[in-house]
This record gives sequence, structure tokens and C-alpha cells, in this order.
Amino acid sequence: MARIPVSILPVLSLILLTFLLTKGFNNRPKQAALPIDFLIVGGGIAGLACAIALRRVGHRVLVLEQDSTFPPMSGPCRMPPNLSKILYHWGLQDELRKIGVVSGAIYIGIQNTGELLGTHIWDEEVLRETRGEFIFAHIGDLRRLLYDTALAVGANIRLGSRVRTVNPDAQTVTLVTGEVLKGDVIVGCDGPSGVTRQVLLIEQEEDEDEVPINMSMYCTTIPKSLIMKDPRLKELYDHKIPTMYTWFGDKHAVLGIPLGGRNPEFGLCAYGPQDKYEGSWQEPAPLAGLRGMLASSEPRLLRLSKLATNTACVHVDGKAPLEDWVDGFMVVMGAAVHPMPPGSIQECALTVEDGAVLAKLFSHLHSKDQIKSFLWAFQDLRQPRCAAVHSKEAGIIHYMTAEPGEFQCARDDMMRAKHQAGVGILDATGDLEEPPEWVDIKEVFGYDAEDDADNWWVEWGLLRERARNNSSGSHMGEVAGTKNLFSDVHVSHVITT
Repeated sequence: MARIPVSILPVLSLILLTFLLTKGFNNRPKQAALPIDFLIVGGGIAGLACAIALRRVGHRVLVLEQDSTFPPMSGPCRMPPNLSKILYHWGLQDELRKIGVVSGAIYIGIQNTGELLGTHIWDEEVLRETRGEFIFAHIGDLRRLLYDTALAVGANIRLGSRVRTVNPDAQTVTLVTGEVLKGDVIVGCDGPSGVTRQVLLIEQEEDEDEVPINMSMYCTTIPKSLIMKDPRLKELYDHKIPTMYTWFGDKHAVLGIPLGGRNPEFGLCAYGPQDKYEGSWQEPAPLAGLRGMLASSEPRLLRLSKLATNTACVHVDGKAPLEDWVDGFMVVMGAAVHPMPPGSIQECALTVEDGAVLAKLFSHLHSKDQIKSFLWAFQDLRQPRCAAVHSKEAGIIHYMTAEPGEFQCARDDMMRAKHQAGVGILDATGDLEEPPEWVDIKEVFGYDAEDDADNWWVEWGLLRERARNNSSGSHMGEVAGTKNLFSDVHVSHVITT
């Protein structure tokens, strides 16, 4: 039998993905009466998810990514139910399960002794109510899936397109090459150091508001094959249900995350006091920093740190969400306006939620007069949600890294008591109540971004439309728009490995 050349496998994969998505597109959503042109600055998780969501409702999309290729991205990505449910609704359930591990349990212990404080198996009924699952994957695999999906649904993605300036009122983006691109809406998805955030800071005459946390986080991944060769470490995979590990420490904490995909690995995220290494996700950090962070840890963590061959180090800062996310015909989303503490379980989720909400709002577009009201509606919907989640995620880090004292003792004793009673550490039973943190977490996981946008339309959007029609008569506005720069997506954009 003839063998398929390896070089064309990515193309065949994209063709298959296109077929699966276009065959039914998983309950084709409402299409906008007036399709317009969106310029998305940034091709990370936020930009690609936004592109998919906008294409689902019929808009034209051009994504501008500064890198000429997608560099390999290593590191764990935890996808909670509020994220996975969106991707499932977009028809990506099978693809997501190929790259990820569905997790069903958590293990919590003490970092320096290895003492088990307790475990928890996620309640199936709770997960059914959220309509999602916990999935752990490599961040690079998720980005590639979103990239291929964006191409499959008709988005145009230009790699090697670094943006120099943005003019929100003129609806233009100027590249470093001097090329000027024009769209109806500009969407900033270029992160906390991107040009679109800087535009907002200048317009709002704001300085960066930062609450010092003074912590660093080291992140690495270790091949599962190496772990299984070590009798002391292979127990990390002995559970019938894929389990996430959390170790509490004195001003420290560690997350251990089993990752799926073509190359199964074990992700390790270690928090501790800020050290002298000022790294980034793009630049490798010295392994000495990671090993120093774990120096007083239990034997399994020490052995894992010795197996690590590379690591990244990022500063855990308290960069605050911006007050305004909209300027003219530009809206900024994701980490560019509400950066989350690195390693947070909601770090990727909120960015995907952003894109889903924006697209749902613009599915109701029938006149360009609606554009600015939809942009401000996006901010009104997302800002309270993101601020609340940001506060909760920062609180989780403080909870895990609590110094020895009254709070830490009460936390640990409560978990020990539940474990001895044979119940999950997040369950309520008898006098052992359900922790308030778990109540908050369930509310966060149960949130449905697209339902939130639909509710806004029913409660407010339709009222505005009726008021507009009553005052000025029903008119569709100008349908003729800007020059179409968004056609012809080429298979040559497919990432090859």
C-alpha cells in the first residue's frame, strides 16, 4: 500500500477539519445581516478564538500576527468547563480530546513533606450542569488547533505582520513595512505589552496600575516516558482518573498537570518569592532557578526538577484591568486589558469567552450605526466578569502560598478532617461546610459566555433597536463598506512541523 508523504499530512488534517466543521458547524449560529470587516491584531489564543467566533456568524476577518512562524510553545494549559463548553459548541470536542487529557480529580499535599491533605473527584452532576469538562493540554497544541480551525472556517491570517500604529477613529492599522490596512472594527488581542493596550493607556491618560505580588512562576514540562521509568514518580500516573496535583507551601506552591497530545508530558508550575531571574515565555530561564524554587520540596518534586531540561520564568504581577476597553472603532480584549496571573486556570478561558461574546453581539448587526454600541456593550458585559475572576485567581495564589499561621492551620486542618471523614476536600458534609472558594469556583465554571451575550440582546439590545426605530424610522444604514482585504485564505498558511 502506498504511504502518504509526511510533508502533506498537515494539509490533509486541515482538509478533514474543514470538512467536519463545514458539514454542520455544530448548530450553525445566527448569521449577521450585515457582514463587516474585522482587523484582529495578534494571533495568539485570544486573536484566533475571536477570529473563529466572528467567522461563525458571517463576518470577514483578517488576523495580523507579528511572528513569521508560530514558534514552538511549551507549557501546560488548564481548560476549565467554561472554556471547553465553548469549544465543544463550536464543534471541536473530538479535536480537543485528541490533544488533551480529561481530568477528573485533584490531589492536594504539603510541598516540603509530601503529606496528603486530601483529594477531590469532580462531581459528574456539577460538570453536567456546566456543560463542559476539565481538559489539560499543551498550550502550543491548543494554539495550533485554533489556528487550523480559523483557517478552516474562512479567516485570513497574515504571519510576519508586525503592527506599528493603530488609529481607532480612522479604523486603520499601519504595519512596520508602511502598509496601511483598513477595517470596520479593530480588535486588539496582542497582550499586555502590545500596541493596542498602549493606545488605550495614552487615550485614558493612565499609567500602568500594578499591585505588587512579588512572586515568580517557573514552568516546565517533563516527558511522561521519563517519569514512568522512575519507580518513585510513576505513581503520579497510577490513578484510574487523570489527576491534577497541587502542593501548598510556605510562600510557595506547585501545580502538577498531566498533559495529553502526541507527546504526553507532565507539566510543572512552581510559584515562589520573586528571584533575580527576569524571564519571559519566549526566553528560557536557568534551570538553577527552578531547582532553587523546589529545593526544600518533597522527594518527588526534587526528582521531577532534576528531569527538567528547560524552563521558563515569568513575574507574577498584579497588573490591573483597564478602565476602558473601547476607543473609537477599536476594542481590546484578552490579556491586553485584563491580564491574569500566569498559570491561572482561567488564563486562557477568559480570552476565549471574550471572542465568543463579541461575536454573539455582532451576530445582530444590520447597520453600521450599531457598531459602537455593540463595542461598549461588550465592555459592559465582560468587565465585571473579568474583574471578579481576576480577583478570585489572585486569591487562589494567596490561598495556596499562605505563610504558616492561623489561616494556614485552619486551611490544612479542614482538609485533613474531610479526608479522614472520607469525603472530597471541596464537599460539604455534616459540620464540615463547603468552602466558600468552591462556591465561587462553581459559579465561574458554570458561566456561559454566549448565553450572557444572548441575554443582553433580549433584555437591552432589542429595546434599543425598538427605540431607534421609533425615533428615526427603520433603516439599514450603509451596507457598502471598505475595500475587502479579507478574502482568499490559502492552505500555504498551515503550520508544518
